[in-house]
Amino acid sequence: MLTNWAKPGSPARGLLIVLSGPAGVGKDTLIEQWQLVAPNVRRLVTYTTRPQAINERHGLDYYFVTEAEFHALREEGAFLEYAEVHGNWYGTPRREMESLRDAGRDVVLRIDVQGAMQVRQQFPEAILIFVAPPSLQELEQRLRRRGRDDEEAIQLRLMNARAEMEYIPQYDYLIINDDLNRALETLRCILIAERHRVRNLSPQALQEVERR
Repeated sequence: MLTNWAKPGSPARGLLIVLSGPAGVGKDTLIEQWQLVAPNVRRLVTYTTRPQAINERHGLDYYFVTEAEFHALREEGAFLEYAEVHGNWYGTPRREMESLRDAGRDVVLRIDVQGAMQVRQQFPEAILIFVAPPSLQELEQRLRRRGRDDEEAIQLRLMNARAEMEYIPQYDYLIINDDLNRALETLRCILIAERHRVRNLSPQALQEVERR
């Protein structure tokens, strides 16, 4: 069952989890449902230069900034990673990620494959998870159902999806999101396994094992 997300081990710091996947694959829904049953997880809010959609909230869905503001932050070293995607810039705040992990919170980044590779270079311990659709045909249907993009944008997203999926071998785990509950259960199992990695355990947890 998805109600049991208790920590089997105590990590030295919070885990750093990266979720990537094509637009429309269901990453946001997966993270939202995950956070409902895993209160220790914090999703970092990303900065972006793209226009704000009607149903999006500044500071909750994204930090919406101008291109000049974005590049000023980049020059200050404020971003853990940044990339241009579909003609817009996206960046992940570094300071917030560090403070959350130091406080023992698990941090999840929903970023593209370019950003994921940047994170892996800086943080080899990061857990990279790729979320894929059951097929590109299913992905196209999802993009059309959500009704956000015109035909040209849909074809661009499908082309980018093919390119993004070539990065799957660079990731640690693959989740096929054909069923939300099954995808959540897979994610739960991944996190349990990572919490049992010796490298992720705190010295106190290891000492407790030695005393038994």
